[in-house]
Amino acid sequence: MTHTTIDQTTASTRSTSRRTIPWFTSSLVVFAAIILLFVLWWLRPQPFHGMLLQSPERAADFTLTASTGAPVRLSDLRGKIVLLFFGYTTCPDVCPLTLAELKQMRQLMGDQADQVQVLLLTVDPTHDTPEKLAHYLAAFDDTFVGLTGPVETLSAVATGFGVFFDDHVSAGHTASHAAAILPVEHTSTVVVVDAEGYTRLLFPPGMSPADMAEDLKQLISKNYLFKL
Repeated sequence: MTHTTIDQTTASTRSTSRRTIPWFTSSLVVFAAIILLFVLWWLRPQPFHGMLLQSPERAADFTLTASTGAPVRLSDLRGKIVLLFFGYTTCPDVCPLTLAELKQMRQLMGDQADQVQVLLLTVDPTHDTPEKLAHYLAAFDDTFVGLTGPVETLSAVATGFGVFFDDHVSAGHTASHAAAILPVEHTSTVVVVDAEGYTRLLFPPGMSPADMAEDLKQLISKNYLFKL
């Protein structure tokens, strides 16, 4: 009788162990799956509000004259996110509106705004001298920098970023027409070059300052790298 009881107890223990081990293993699998899902969620690519670009090469370097009077190269600004907007000081609508939105964007970024540089590349170099650009941009944000130079250089830079403008001089207008202040048709997107010199985003016209600020904060955090 004693042996029978011991055998029954041993069998019962083994049966319990067989039931416990699979349950414990299943729990570990479930727990590991939960951890994995959490990690994937944490590292998930964040959606951008602007148009994401995946340029394999750095943006072509260029040198233009700044509103300070000094020459500035795009590569001089490496380490900062650079926003390039092609416009001009006598633009009646889209240029002042865009610059006002970029000012609001910087305000929304707080301390991180120091990592962003806004550049206004003039599409009317005939009239937009460095002094005129400096005076114009001071009404928006004293960190904004204007750039000017030969129209051929500006046109080449713009084309490299997919931006186009109607230059009156190269279009065949006479000198008297060039001397007059005429409206300039131009692409009004904002081009975003990241801190390493790669073109990463395009901000379309009308994009809200809050959405721009959110995208730039994401570039600073480099969470976007999981999407490339």
